Amino acid sequence: MVSKRLFQSVAEQIAELIDEGAYPPGTRLPGERELAEKLGVSRVTIREAEIALQAVGRLEIKTGSGVYVSERKPASLGALPQASAFEVTEARLMIEAESAALAAHNITDEAIDELETLVNQMSSDDEGVANAADERFHLTIAQASNNAAMVHTIQSLWQMREQIPEVKATYEAVCVHDAKSRTDEHRAIFDALRARDPGAARQAMREHFQRLLESMLEATERKALEEVQLRASQSRERFLAAAKFG
Repeated sequence: MVSKRLFQSVAEQIAELIDEGAYPPGTRLPGERELAEKLGVSRVTIREAEIALQAVGRLEIKTGSGVYVSERKPASLGALPQASAFEVTEARLMIEAESAALAAHNITDEAIDELETLVNQMSSDDEGVANAADERFHLTIAQASNNAAMVHTIQSLWQMREQIPEVKATYEAVCVHDAKSRTDEHRAIFDALRARDPGAARQAMREHFQRLLESMLEATERKALEEVQLRASQSRERFLAAAKFG
């Protein structure tokens, strides 16, 4: 059985505090440091929990302002679709490329500073820190697009990435092997946004996901080859055993 990740437990604790009235709708949550001390976890875990709660509509993260309890009742999202990692990534390529182009027109200096911090965190040896920074990076760009429908769509795609087991496993396998490529690609996206260049931002985001799709294909081919080799090895052992005692 896979144990529940720490940030999920923390997200549930924060949601309970909201439901109990400790943080009414529309109010600003305490800062990461204060919440981390209150709940006995790291600031990175608090950040991951807040992103998870934003994805389901409980919180709104406003760059440069803080994290607020949503005033709207979260919609019932229902069951996630039976989407593959390739389908999720294809959708992300199309949607997030345009999100980056929109963000290049609207992004604030505060969001640029936030993205720079997140890119630097992606090179961390701590996989949890790097992954949290990756997610926050993409959601910060979505928010900078100033398009609520696009933000919701990208949040839903992230939910599929994290909560559909096959998709999550594929992403984890690819990201572990291509950590440097991931950091370099996100830095290229950041550079284009800092330059306020919509075309370059769109292209950098597309190249990131195109490389991700190619890596997924390679990973799938490797897995298929390993399975064929395993079956061949098992067949060979059975044949040798049969020949020995035949």
